Amino acid sequence: MDDIVILNAKTVNHETIELAISEGKISFVGNHYEGQAKKEVDAKGAFLSAGWIDSHVHCFQDLDLYYDYPDQIGVTKGVTTVIDAGSTGENTIKDFYKLAKEAETNVYALMNISKEGIIRQDELADLRKVNEILNLARIHEMKNFIVGLKVRMSKSVIGDNGITPLKMAKELQQRAELPLMIHIGSNPPELNEIFNELDAGDVVTHCFNGKSNGILGDDGKVKAFAKAAYERGVRFDIGHGTDSFNFAVAREAFNENIKCHTVSTDTYIRNRKNGPVYDLATTLTKLLHIGYPLEELIPMVTEVPAQTWGFKNKGKLEVGADGDISLFKLVNEEVHLVDSNGNVEVTNEAIIPVGCTVAGKYFTSFTEREGLKK
Repeated sequence: MDDIVILNAKTVNHETIELAISEGKISFVGNHYEGQAKKEVDAKGAFLSAGWIDSHVHCFQDLDLYYDYPDQIGVTKGVTTVIDAGSTGENTIKDFYKLAKEAETNVYALMNISKEGIIRQDELADLRKVNEILNLARIHEMKNFIVGLKVRMSKSVIGDNGITPLKMAKELQQRAELPLMIHIGSNPPELNEIFNELDAGDVVTHCFNGKSNGILGDDGKVKAFAKAAYERGVRFDIGHGTDSFNFAVAREAFNENIKCHTVSTDTYIRNRKNGPVYDLATTLTKLLHIGYPLEELIPMVTEVPAQTWGFKNKGKLEVGADGDISLFKLVNEEVHLVDSNGNVEVTNEAIIPVGCTVAGKYFTSFTEREGLKK
């Protein structure tokens, strides 16, 4: 007997789908479920996808600067897996893990190359806090939790160290054989210096920020070096955050066929409760509003981040894959959307999370953006 079956759902291609989960794994995917399950969930025509993965959050609740609680940004928002993006370094990540494993949401981490992580804004101003030997030892020790590396490359973080922290991160990446996420923001360093160091597969987060050191030039077009990096395989991640998503930048990039590869929130408690982020569904709604088709968006929070961060059993609807499923609706309602620069746009089509399963356990989900509704 299966643990749970989801009935009357549809895929993003509007095909009917039923799905069962047993012992934490998908046991049936098809149209006519004929087995028995301990629990039945009537999806009532909602969309069903592999479990959503938010690959840039901050959810170590013991921090003061950027923190949240995994389940408040995870299963309660239709998100089955979150990746904390550099809140902790080799000296603090074990404390984070102790709390993370208590969550219902799947929690993983990108380890900050600075030993303390983001307990202060300028964690890379003193490069004595970056120790490759200790970093490698911690990565080896926690290889089932640490799925990548994080380096923040903006003025407030690096002090007078220029491009050096990124070079150190790239050296560590080569030895650790892990993917690397690079935060971009205010200069120095200049964005072209950063992009010149990157290889195919490296992930640039905050890709559509509205800062002068962003991807758009004075002519309002995507800078040639940014386009060249994109074309050689550097991956663009949204990382919305409080200061890092601009409608005009995202729309111009879309018009030039520069689309993000992954959609993430950069959520922490303040921008979850007060906006402009709120949750992953709201960030997806903003990109839907810009013109991304739903059938392209959903892989950006399922299949693509699973591939990027090495989750072999997530991001797909296959028998034997992890029993992580997201249910959501596409509703016609007027919603006011706000970007990180305070620009407001109105949409009449919004993505609303309904529920999700993690290893077959079902959770009801919702969005916190009611304050944006007219």
